[in-house]
Amino acid sequence: MPHLELKNLTQQFGSQTALDDLTLSIEKGELISLLGPSGCGKTTTIRLIAGFLEPSQGSVWISGRDVTPLPPEQRNIGMVFQSYALFPHLNVFENVAFGLRAARTPRQQIESRVRKALELVNLPNFEKRPVFELSGGEQQRVAIARAVVIEPQILLLDEPLSNLDASLRERTRKQLRELITSLGITTLFVTHDQEEAFALSDRIVLLSKGQCQQIGTAQELYDHPANEFVAGFIGRSNIFSLPLKAVGEDCLSFVWPSGRELRLRKPVNPVIPQLKVGQSYKLLLRPEKIEFEKREGQIHLFSSELLSCRFGGAWSEWEAEGERIRMTIIRPTTPQDAQRAVGMTLDLWVHLEDVQILGA
Repeated sequence: MPHLELKNLTQQFGSQTALDDLTLSIEKGELISLLGPSGCGKTTTIRLIAGFLEPSQGSVWISGRDVTPLPPEQRNIGMVFQSYALFPHLNVFENVAFGLRAARTPRQQIESRVRKALELVNLPNFEKRPVFELSGGEQQRVAIARAVVIEPQILLLDEPLSNLDASLRERTRKQLRELITSLGITTLFVTHDQEEAFALSDRIVLLSKGQCQQIGTAQELYDHPANEFVAGFIGRSNIFSLPLKAVGEDCLSFVWPSGRELRLRKPVNPVIPQLKVGQSYKLLLRPEKIEFEKREGQIHLFSSELLSCRFGGAWSEWEAEGERIRMTIIRPTTPQDAQRAVGMTLDLWVHLEDVQILGA
């Protein structure tokens, strides 16, 4: 039985649909990231789970029980807000103890549970510190301690790392993943940062305009995007359109603007029955899959003019154009790069399986 289920969850604000028919099953101890651009429905989703909003349609189930009618305080859910929402007039102990006091937990239990929660987030002996004296990373850990001290069934994190600087965010991200794993709490993490989602998640739910675009591991979303939005949002991508010239038994023939053919192996997936000769289709090619020199098993993509090069340390990024199509190429930096100058003509090479069809 899934630990958390969202069944056809829909939220409307007047004529605007903030979340459209989201169905999701989450196992106990799983860490799920809700990923997507601003306004896609991420925060609306966790507010529905927490009980701060009543869904227009659908329901929220925890451990096989429909909790949709229950108020937030009866759902046993811990939440960390983007702003942390700490009480500035209370010290660390009182902030962490707030939920326990509201639940009328005995005083002796409060003291031991608060100390344990602070130890979990590596803040021992911080009980008497005023929260306004803490750094951003310390405040974030106090907020997490306050959320986990009530021993919630589910932990909701609403972009809790967004207020931290880049170096602290990376360190805190690792600590957060280790903490959640050690606690075994089912967790939903809201973020617009795909790097965070990749680093933290067991699975990712990618949303756009209130609709779920794809659910899967980071690698599944990257290697097998369900549509053009997923391909463009996850990682770097070259997306271009070519008309389909012919459909063979085991191959598809597309045509470049020059009239040259691009023959791809016929994939086995539901998009194939919909393919029509003469119609243009979006194709995906990841920048790191393109080579400047032919390797075993590769085909010639096209000859291109080198437009720019940006040195990025271990990796360099190139822009090249051919067949009236501009390509981004990302390759490990090598000594041979010094011989490649803007304006040169370079051949581009790829493996057939690295060019994917996204649909019409």
